[in-house]
Amino acid sequence: MADLTPTPGIHHVTCIASDPQRNLEFWVETLGLRLVKRSINQDDPGTYHFFFADAEGTPGTSMTFFPWGDLPQGKVGSGQVSRTAFRVPEGSLDYWEDRFDRHDVDYDDPVERFGETVLPFRDPDGLPVELVAVDVPEDDPTVPWTAFVPEDAAIRGFHSVTLWLADPEPTMDLLRTMGFEEVGTEQSPGDTPGDERTRFAATGPVGRYVDVLPTVESGRQGHGTVHHVAFQTPTDEDQEAMRRAVRSKGLRPTRQIDRHWFRSVYVREFGGVLFELATSGPGYTSDEPLDELGGRLVLPGRFEDRREEIEAGLPDVTIPRPEPVEADD
Repeated sequence: MADLTPTPGIHHVTCIASDPQRNLEFWVETLGLRLVKRSINQDDPGTYHFFFADAEGTPGTSMTFFPWGDLPQGKVGSGQVSRTAFRVPEGSLDYWEDRFDRHDVDYDDPVERFGETVLPFRDPDGLPVELVAVDVPEDDPTVPWTAFVPEDAAIRGFHSVTLWLADPEPTMDLLRTMGFEEVGTEQSPGDTPGDERTRFAATGPVGRYVDVLPTVESGRQGHGTVHHVAFQTPTDEDQEAMRRAVRSKGLRPTRQIDRHWFRSVYVREFGGVLFELATSGPGYTSDEPLDELGGRLVLPGRFEDRREEIEAGLPDVTIPRPEPVEADD
Protein backbone atom coordinates (compact mmCIF):
# COMPACT_ATOMS: atom_id res chain seq x y z
CA MET A 1 0.00 0.00 0.00
CA ALA A 2 1.36 3.39 -1.03
CA ASP A 3 0.74 5.09 2.33
CA LEU A 4 2.21 2.27 4.43
CA THR A 5 5.31 3.04 6.51
CA PRO A 6 7.23 -0.23 6.97
CA THR A 7 7.61 -1.30 10.57
CA PRO A 8 11.05 -0.53 12.05
CA GLY A 9 10.89 -3.87 13.89
CA ILE A 10 9.90 -5.33 17.26
CA HIS A 11 8.41 -2.99 19.87
CA HIS A 12 8.10 -5.45 22.78
CA VAL A 13 7.58 -9.13 23.55
CA THR A 14 5.15 -10.24 26.27
CA CYS A 15 5.54 -13.60 28.02
CA ILE A 16 3.98 -15.71 30.76
CA ALA A 17 5.78 -16.34 34.05
CA SER A 18 4.86 -18.16 37.24
CA ASP A 19 6.39 -16.61 40.38
CA PRO A 20 6.63 -12.79 40.20
CA GLN A 21 9.55 -12.46 42.65
CA ARG A 22 11.65 -15.03 40.81
CA ASN A 23 10.82 -13.33 37.52
CA LEU A 24 11.97 -9.94 38.85
CA GLU A 25 15.19 -11.29 40.25
CA PHE A 26 16.21 -13.16 37.10
CA TRP A 27 15.47 -10.45 34.55
CA VAL A 28 16.93 -7.63 36.64
CA GLU A 29 19.74 -9.16 38.71
CA THR A 30 20.90 -11.94 36.39
CA LEU A 31 20.25 -10.46 32.93
CA GLY A 32 20.77 -6.84 33.93
CA LEU A 33 17.67 -5.31 32.39
CA ARG A 34 16.00 -2.37 34.07
CA LEU A 35 12.51 -2.67 35.54
CA VAL A 36 11.04 0.34 33.75
CA LYS A 37 7.41 -0.24 34.67
CA ARG A 38 5.66 -2.16 37.44
CA SER A 39 1.96 -2.31 36.66
CA ILE A 40 -0.98 -4.67 36.18
CA ASN A 41 -2.46 -6.65 33.33
CA GLN A 42 -5.12 -4.22 32.12
CA ASP A 43 -7.37 -7.11 31.08
CA ASP A 44 -6.78 -9.00 34.35
CA PRO A 45 -5.97 -6.40 37.04
CA GLY A 46 -5.32 -9.05 39.67
CA THR A 47 -2.07 -9.91 37.85
CA TYR A 48 1.16 -7.94 37.69
CA HIS A 49 2.61 -6.69 34.42
CA PHE A 50 6.39 -6.19 34.56
CA PHE A 51 8.34 -4.34 31.87
CA PHE A 52 12.11 -4.93 31.58
CA ALA A 53 14.10 -2.80 29.15
CA ASP A 54 17.20 -0.68 28.61
CA ALA A 55 17.99 2.31 30.83
CA GLU A 56 15.37 4.54 29.17
CA GLY A 57 12.71 2.07 28.02
CA THR A 58 13.60 2.64 24.38
CA PRO A 59 11.14 1.10 21.88
CA GLY A 60 12.53 -2.23 20.77
CA THR A 61 14.02 -3.14 24.16
CA SER A 62 11.18 -4.15 26.51
CA MET A 63 10.48 -7.73 27.51
CA THR A 64 7.27 -7.87 29.53
CA PHE A 65 5.67 -10.54 31.70
CA PHE A 66 2.33 -11.57 33.11
CA PRO A 67 3.06 -13.73 36.21
CA TRP A 68 0.03 -16.02 36.04
CA GLY A 69 0.82 -18.45 38.82
CA ASP A 70 -2.28 -20.59 38.34
CA LEU A 71 -1.47 -21.55 34.75
CA PRO A 72 0.31 -24.85 33.98
CA GLN A 73 3.77 -25.15 32.48
CA GLY A 74 3.62 -24.26 28.79
CA LYS A 75 5.19 -26.02 25.83
CA VAL A 76 6.60 -24.27 22.78
CA GLY A 77 5.09 -25.47 19.53
CA SER A 78 3.57 -24.46 16.23
CA GLY A 79 1.74 -21.15 16.26
CA GLN A 80 4.06 -19.56 18.82
CA VAL A 81 7.07 -17.32 19.14
CA SER A 82 9.54 -20.11 19.90
CA ARG A 83 12.65 -18.01 20.64
CA THR A 84 13.26 -14.40 21.66
CA ALA A 85 16.77 -13.11 20.97
CA PHE A 86 18.57 -10.07 22.40
CA ARG A 87 21.60 -8.20 21.10
CA VAL A 88 24.77 -8.05 23.18
CA PRO A 89 28.10 -6.45 22.19
CA GLU A 90 30.55 -8.45 20.10
CA GLY A 91 33.02 -10.27 22.32
CA SER A 92 30.77 -10.49 25.39
CA LEU A 93 29.50 -14.07 25.15
CA ASP A 94 32.37 -15.46 27.26
CA TYR A 95 31.29 -13.05 30.00
CA TRP A 96 27.71 -14.31 29.70
CA GLU A 97 28.70 -17.98 29.85
CA ASP A 98 30.71 -17.30 33.02
CA ARG A 99 27.80 -15.34 34.47
CA PHE A 100 25.33 -18.10 33.63
CA ASP A 101 27.60 -20.62 35.36
CA ARG A 102 27.72 -18.49 38.51
CA HIS A 103 23.96 -17.90 38.52
CA ASP A 104 22.99 -21.50 37.64
CA VAL A 105 21.31 -20.52 34.38
CA ASP A 106 20.36 -23.37 32.04
CA TYR A 107 22.17 -22.69 28.74
CA ASP A 108 23.47 -24.48 25.65
CA ASP A 109 26.70 -24.24 23.69
CA PRO A 110 26.90 -21.28 21.28
CA VAL A 111 25.83 -21.87 17.68
CA GLU A 112 26.46 -19.95 14.46
CA ARG A 113 23.48 -18.50 12.62
CA PHE A 114 23.56 -16.17 9.61
CA GLY A 115 27.19 -15.34 10.39
CA GLU A 116 26.49 -14.43 14.04
CA THR A 117 27.20 -16.29 17.29
CA VAL A 118 24.11 -17.18 19.32
CA LEU A 119 24.02 -18.27 22.98
CA PRO A 120 20.73 -20.10 23.77
CA PHE A 121 19.46 -20.25 27.36
CA ARG A 122 16.25 -20.53 29.36
CA ASP A 123 14.80 -18.37 32.11
CA PRO A 124 13.56 -19.97 35.38
CA ASP A 125 10.20 -20.80 33.79
CA GLY A 126 11.89 -22.53 30.86
CA LEU A 127 11.29 -19.67 28.41
CA PRO A 128 13.69 -20.10 25.46
CA VAL A 129 15.85 -16.98 25.07
CA GLU A 130 19.02 -16.21 23.09
CA LEU A 131 21.86 -13.71 23.18
CA VAL A 132 23.33 -12.73 19.82
CA ALA A 133 26.73 -11.05 19.62
CA VAL A 134 26.60 -8.02 17.31
CA ASP A 135 28.67 -4.96 16.50
CA VAL A 136 26.71 -2.22 18.30
CA PRO A 137 27.20 1.09 16.42
CA GLU A 138 28.12 4.29 18.26
CA ASP A 139 24.82 5.91 17.25
CA ASP A 140 22.72 2.97 18.46
CA PRO A 141 19.42 4.23 19.96
CA THR A 142 19.54 1.89 22.97
CA VAL A 143 20.97 2.98 26.33
CA PRO A 144 22.61 0.20 28.38
CA TRP A 145 21.64 -0.17 32.04
CA THR A 146 24.75 -0.99 34.04
CA ALA A 147 23.57 -1.59 37.61
CA PHE A 148 24.31 -5.33 37.43
CA VAL A 149 26.11 -5.91 34.10
CA PRO A 150 28.96 -3.81 32.66
CA GLU A 151 28.36 -1.67 29.60
CA ASP A 152 30.57 -3.79 27.34
CA ALA A 153 28.28 -6.81 27.96
CA ALA A 154 24.88 -5.22 28.64
CA ILE A 155 21.84 -6.29 26.62
CA ARG A 156 21.05 -3.76 23.89
CA GLY A 157 17.46 -4.48 22.92
CA PHE A 158 15.98 -7.16 20.74
CA HIS A 159 17.73 -8.94 17.94
CA SER A 160 14.89 -11.15 16.66
CA VAL A 161 12.01 -13.48 17.31
CA THR A 162 11.61 -16.93 15.81
CA LEU A 163 8.15 -18.10 14.76
CA TRP A 164 7.29 -21.79 14.60
CA LEU A 165 4.53 -22.32 12.03
CA ALA A 166 2.80 -25.32 10.49
CA ASP A 167 2.39 -23.49 7.17
CA PRO A 168 4.83 -20.57 6.95
CA GLU A 169 3.85 -19.18 3.53
CA PRO A 170 0.82 -17.03 4.53
CA THR A 171 2.74 -15.56 7.47
CA MET A 172 5.77 -14.82 5.31
CA ASP A 173 3.50 -13.00 2.88
CA LEU A 174 2.06 -11.00 5.80
CA LEU A 175 5.57 -10.05 6.96
CA ARG A 176 6.33 -8.73 3.49
CA THR A 177 3.13 -6.67 3.62
CA MET A 178 4.30 -5.20 6.95
CA GLY A 179 7.55 -4.06 5.34
CA PHE A 180 9.88 -6.95 6.17
CA GLU A 181 12.30 -8.08 3.47
CA GLU A 182 13.42 -11.69 3.09
CA VAL A 183 17.20 -11.71 3.51
CA GLY A 184 18.24 -15.35 3.59
CA THR A 185 17.64 -18.99 4.45
CA GLU A 186 19.74 -21.65 6.14
CA GLN A 187 19.43 -24.96 7.92
CA SER A 188 18.71 -24.61 11.62
CA PRO A 189 20.35 -27.38 13.68
CA GLY A 190 19.60 -27.30 17.37
CA ASP A 191 16.19 -25.67 16.96
CA THR A 192 14.03 -27.82 14.73
CA PRO A 193 16.74 -30.07 13.27
CA GLY A 194 16.80 -30.35 9.50
CA ASP A 195 14.31 -27.58 8.94
CA GLU A 196 15.06 -24.44 6.97
CA ARG A 197 15.07 -21.09 8.76
CA THR A 198 13.98 -18.07 6.70
CA ARG A 199 15.03 -14.63 7.95
CA PHE A 200 13.14 -11.38 7.37
CA ALA A 201 14.54 -7.94 8.16
CA ALA A 202 12.69 -4.73 9.03
CA THR A 203 13.98 -1.21 8.46
CA GLY A 204 15.13 -0.22 11.97
CA PRO A 205 18.33 -0.81 13.94
CA VAL A 206 16.80 -2.70 16.91
CA GLY A 207 14.64 -5.83 16.85
CA ARG A 208 14.75 -5.89 13.10
CA TYR A 209 14.68 -9.65 12.42
CA VAL A 210 11.90 -12.22 12.32
CA ASP A 211 12.91 -15.82 11.62
CA VAL A 212 10.36 -18.35 10.40
CA LEU A 213 10.64 -22.11 10.86
CA PRO A 214 8.19 -24.79 9.71
CA THR A 215 7.11 -27.28 12.38
CA VAL A 216 3.99 -29.26 13.24
CA GLU A 217 5.12 -29.84 16.82
CA SER A 218 2.20 -29.17 19.14
CA GLY A 219 2.42 -26.60 21.93
CA ARG A 220 0.34 -25.08 24.70
CA GLN A 221 0.35 -21.67 26.30
CA GLY A 222 1.53 -21.44 29.91
CA HIS A 223 4.59 -20.63 31.97
CA GLY A 224 7.67 -20.27 29.81
CA THR A 225 5.91 -19.28 26.59
CA VAL A 226 5.40 -16.03 24.70
CA HIS A 227 1.95 -14.46 24.88
CA HIS A 228 2.42 -12.05 21.95
CA VAL A 229 4.96 -10.07 19.96
CA ALA A 230 4.44 -6.36 19.25
CA PHE A 231 5.81 -4.53 16.22
CA GLN A 232 6.50 -0.82 16.02
CA THR A 233 4.03 1.41 14.19
CA PRO A 234 5.46 4.67 15.55
CA THR A 235 2.52 7.04 14.96
CA ASP A 236 -1.25 6.64 14.97
CA GLU A 237 -1.20 7.23 11.21
CA ASP A 238 1.41 4.49 10.74
CA GLN A 239 -0.65 2.15 12.86
CA GLU A 240 -3.90 2.79 10.99
CA ALA A 241 -2.19 2.26 7.64
CA MET A 242 -0.72 -1.02 8.91
CA ARG A 243 -4.11 -2.02 10.30
CA ARG A 244 -5.68 -1.49 6.86
CA ALA A 245 -2.88 -3.45 5.21
CA VAL A 246 -3.37 -6.37 7.61
CA ARG A 247 -7.12 -6.32 6.99
CA SER A 248 -6.47 -6.41 3.25
CA LYS A 249 -4.86 -9.84 3.74
CA GLY A 250 -8.12 -11.23 5.18
CA LEU A 251 -7.22 -10.94 8.87
CA ARG A 252 -9.36 -9.25 11.53
CA PRO A 253 -7.37 -6.73 13.59
CA THR A 254 -8.96 -5.14 16.64
CA ARG A 255 -9.78 -1.47 17.00
CA GLN A 256 -7.10 0.69 18.61
CA ILE A 257 -6.80 0.09 22.37
CA ASP A 258 -5.17 2.60 24.72
CA ARG A 259 -2.49 0.79 26.73
CA HIS A 260 -1.40 3.97 28.56
CA TRP A 261 2.28 3.90 27.42
CA PHE A 262 1.40 3.10 23.80
CA ARG A 263 -1.69 2.50 21.72
CA SER A 264 -2.23 -1.01 20.38
CA VAL A 265 -3.97 -3.02 17.69
CA TYR A 266 -4.02 -6.83 17.98
CA VAL A 267 -4.38 -9.46 15.28
CA ARG A 268 -4.04 -13.24 15.27
CA GLU A 269 -1.93 -14.00 12.20
CA PHE A 270 -2.50 -16.98 9.91
CA GLY A 271 -0.31 -19.41 11.86
CA GLY A 272 -1.85 -18.57 15.23
CA VAL A 273 0.74 -16.16 16.64
CA LEU A 274 -0.76 -13.07 18.31
CA PHE A 275 0.71 -9.92 16.74
CA GLU A 276 0.38 -6.44 18.23
CA LEU A 277 0.95 -3.13 16.45
CA ALA A 278 2.19 -0.58 19.00
CA THR A 279 2.85 3.16 18.76
CA SER A 280 6.10 4.64 20.09
CA GLY A 281 4.42 7.07 22.46
CA PRO A 282 3.63 8.32 24.92
CA GLY A 283 6.30 6.03 26.44
CA TYR A 284 7.30 4.84 29.88
CA THR A 285 8.36 8.29 31.12
CA SER A 286 4.88 9.72 30.55
CA ASP A 287 3.87 8.92 34.14
CA GLU A 288 7.21 8.53 35.98
CA PRO A 289 10.46 10.52 35.83
CA LEU A 290 13.29 8.71 34.07
CA ASP A 291 15.29 8.20 37.27
CA GLU A 292 12.25 6.72 39.06
CA LEU A 293 11.05 4.23 36.43
CA GLY A 294 9.72 1.03 37.99
CA GLY A 295 9.85 2.41 41.49
CA ARG A 296 6.13 2.28 42.21
CA LEU A 297 3.05 0.36 41.14
CA VAL A 298 1.54 2.35 38.26
CA LEU A 299 -2.19 1.90 37.73
CA PRO A 300 -3.32 3.23 34.36
CA GLY A 301 -6.39 5.40 33.99
CA ARG A 302 -9.54 4.01 35.59
CA PHE A 303 -7.58 1.55 37.76
CA GLU A 304 -6.18 4.26 40.04
CA ASP A 305 -9.55 4.58 41.77
CA ARG A 306 -9.27 0.88 42.67
CA ARG A 307 -5.70 1.08 44.05
CA GLU A 308 -6.46 -0.17 47.55
CA GLU A 309 -8.42 -3.17 46.23
CA ILE A 310 -5.84 -4.02 43.55
CA GLU A 311 -2.81 -3.72 45.84
CA ALA A 312 -4.51 -5.95 48.43
CA GLY A 313 -4.95 -8.68 45.82
CA LEU A 314 -1.39 -8.66 44.47
CA PRO A 315 1.42 -10.70 46.07
CA ASP A 316 4.16 -8.74 47.82
CA VAL A 317 7.38 -8.40 45.82
CA THR A 318 10.77 -6.89 46.55
CA ILE A 319 12.27 -4.89 43.71
CA PRO A 320 15.93 -5.87 43.17
CA ARG A 321 18.22 -3.12 44.42
CA PRO A 322 20.84 -1.96 41.95
CA GLU A 323 24.38 -2.50 43.16
CA PRO A 324 27.74 -1.61 41.63
CA VAL A 325 28.94 -4.16 39.10
CA GLU A 326 32.07 -4.78 41.20
CA ALA A 327 29.92 -5.92 44.15
CA ASP A 328 27.79 -8.21 41.96
CA ASP A 329 30.69 -9.75 40.12
